[in-house]
Amino acid sequence: MATQFYELRERLLKAGVAPRHVRRYLNELTDHLADLTAEEERAGRSRPDAESAALLRLGSIEDLAKAMTEQRQLRSWCSRAPWATFSIAPLLLLAGAYFVALFILWSGWKMFLPGADTPFGVRPGSHHIFELENIYFQIGRMIYFGAPVCVGWVIGLVAARQRLRAIWPALGLALTTVVGCLARVHAIRPAVPGGEGHVSMRFSLAPSVEISVLYALVILVLTALPYLIWRLQKTYFLSA
Repeated sequence: MATQFYELRERLLKAGVAPRHVRRYLNELTDHLADLTAEEERAGRSRPDAESAALLRLGSIEDLAKAMTEQRQLRSWCSRAPWATFSIAPLLLLAGAYFVALFILWSGWKMFLPGADTPFGVRPGSHHIFELENIYFQIGRMIYFGAPVCVGWVIGLVAARQRLRAIWPALGLALTTVVGCLARVHAIRPAVPGGEGHVSMRFSLAPSVEISVLYALVILVLTALPYLIWRLQKTYFLSA
């Protein structure tokens, strides 16, 4: 992408145009600018003069931006409904990840610990960390603990790509932190010996308020860190 179009890209993204449409539009403008420059050079102009004349023929940044921003169908969902993108969507992603984690826990309980009162125990004689059952359960645990962080990173990435105001990713990160802090896995032992147990998820505080607050801060820092780094880099780049 030509450096002349950097301001145009930023203006389009801030106006809510979807990044994929911005990328395609700028590629088309870059190709068109190259063709106009070649025409001016064939007309006898030097390279710098040809580029300047081609930019004038292409149009001002204002006109080029207006051609895209007036087409509402090109706006992203982040711009059309940011409240849904950063509230409903993260909760749905978390729900899907937690469902997978619970399924792994339940199925592992059934496969590796049949008849046991809890899936959090260890099969007698099994102590090797690389055994299949341990790896299987650890995958589920990784999904459970990592889901809020991954969802937070997605929120930050989407907000950064779309140049959204900080209030919307902040809302998404706050919701993700609250849900991640309160989500608790519960395993219910079989009602009868040899029966199947059940796993579920409830929302409650940790054993103490201090632990809950600390856990929430850890989740919030991990989820918000990439977005904060991007914001700082952006501020430094603009001020340099």
